[in-house]
Amino acid sequence: MAYELYSRVYQPNVILSENADEKYIYIPTDADFLEVVKILSENGLLINTNSFEWLSKKKKYTTNIKAGRYKIDRSLNNNQLVNLLRSGKQTPVRVTFSNIRTKEQLAGNISSQIESDSLSILNFITDTFFQQKLALNDDNVSSIFIPNTYEFYWNTSAESFVNRMLKEYYKFWNAERKDKAKKINLNYYEVAALASIVEKEQSIRISERPEIAGLYLNRLKKGMKLESDPTLIFALRDFTIKRVLNKDKKIDSPFNTYKYKGLPPGPICIPSINSIDAVLNASSHKYIFMCAKEDFSGYHNFARTYSRHLINARKYQKALNKRKILR
Repeated sequence: MAYELYSRVYQPNVILSENADEKYIYIPTDADFLEVVKILSENGLLINTNSFEWLSKKKKYTTNIKAGRYKIDRSLNNNQLVNLLRSGKQTPVRVTFSNIRTKEQLAGNISSQIESDSLSILNFITDTFFQQKLALNDDNVSSIFIPNTYEFYWNTSAESFVNRMLKEYYKFWNAERKDKAKKINLNYYEVAALASIVEKEQSIRISERPEIAGLYLNRLKKGMKLESDPTLIFALRDFTIKRVLNKDKKIDSPFNTYKYKGLPPGPICIPSINSIDAVLNASSHKYIFMCAKEDFSGYHNFARTYSRHLINARKYQKALNKRKILR
């Protein structure tokens, strides 16, 4: 009897495949004990289910379930396994997001990494009370998200996720960045809007971003329309477009910078830290026109005059035609 009792408590009761020393399980919020047993069993982790259930009742884990992501090691015995799950000492997940165009895409991306579903995240981001508190709206609310890698508990709620992002946002906007934004006469949301344009204009040769940022700042100072193709693509919501046509420039959208002066009402993507810093550290020059280089190197030809720009544009259009890139 003593040996039987010892075995139920202290002998290893976890089985893993030969090439794995650990495995993760995910216990949903509001799960009961039967669901926990089912999760462990479906993952093929328990050698003896009865002994796990017996000890769980003895240690009152059956009424003390804690949601989360738990790392299950090969060497765990019942006592260690129950203590781990009962303690709630879960292993965090590394949540990463980048190259996100819309808040809907952001919600979908995040929901694939934490327990909260995309609708809950999107509903919180678009909540009127939340937006009014920050003087934001549906067009610019995505400005508060700074692409990076963050540690979260898997069972983080939508509200907790967004509030953590707000803390990271305020941390990002330190005194140095605030001072640089003030010098170019843009608030944080406007910096994000311009940075998103810079990012989509230059996604390959990122060393060119400060020069592009300087060009758009020159246009803003002169009261010129920005005339950025990526803003049209965003307005059209067709992200497969590789060549903007004249008919596209007629769309009546506040994001159409061919039609309306100034910055769009919000970012056309969630800009990276690199793009934001490119705006805050924009190059000083007199360029007001640019066009992709005809060699498809990813670089741009810059110009101070419209006549020079037309020459550059014709060379690029000719190259597009040669490659039969019509749309």
